[in-house]
Amino acid sequence: MHKVTLMILLAVMSCNTMAMDPNDEDLSYIANFSPSSETASFDTDKPGKLPAGWFADVTGRGSSRWTIESDTTAPSKPNVLKQSGSGAFPWCIRKDVSIADGYVEVKFKPISGKEDQAGGVVWRWKDGDNYYVVRANALENNLALYYTEKGNRRTLKYVDAPVVRNVWHQLRVDFQGKRIKVFLDGKSYIKYEDGHITGAGAVGVWTKTDSVTAFDDFFYGTKNPK
Repeated sequence: MHKVTLMILLAVMSCNTMAMDPNDEDLSYIANFSPSSETASFDTDKPGKLPAGWFADVTGRGSSRWTIESDTTAPSKPNVLKQSGSGAFPWCIRKDVSIADGYVEVKFKPISGKEDQAGGVVWRWKDGDNYYVVRANALENNLALYYTEKGNRRTLKYVDAPVVRNVWHQLRVDFQGKRIKVFLDGKSYIKYEDGHITGAGAVGVWTKTDSVTAFDDFFYGTKNPK
């Protein structure tokens, strides 16, 4: 009886090892995060308004317009959060969240824009002039990592990446101390170290200039203590 039990235990352990290879850089980051997390799918929010608990504005000139809208293509139907205003850098954040080390993930669909077709996530947001952002752009087919300090956006890293208009993509950033990892559609694209924005801050989503972009399934959490 004990022999059978031992064989079953060994089989389960083997399956778990196969499921997550600790040497796989695209998967190993998952092990260090807490299973407790929060997701905003926007499906219980009232159309035409901001989702409850969110705050929106723009860095620089212009005005943002963030509203809950119905979208039949939404990954989790029926609603999405949509930005359709025009400003330098429109953003929308969870004002009651404060995370120093953790992750932010969102599904986004670039819809239109003559100057830009961008969707991004922000973290360590202190105010509208100080935060980190990574964005994907369908007009340029690339990812870009920035920090914004005193209202000035500074480029940290550009990489080429396939971003298709009117298609849902998944964008994720993991951050701990100075270390930053960026994933698009499950693939690792950026690894970077930077210390310009430190400490806890809010998390949220971001666009640029005239981008009309939809967001769904906003997912975030904190890093496990070691």
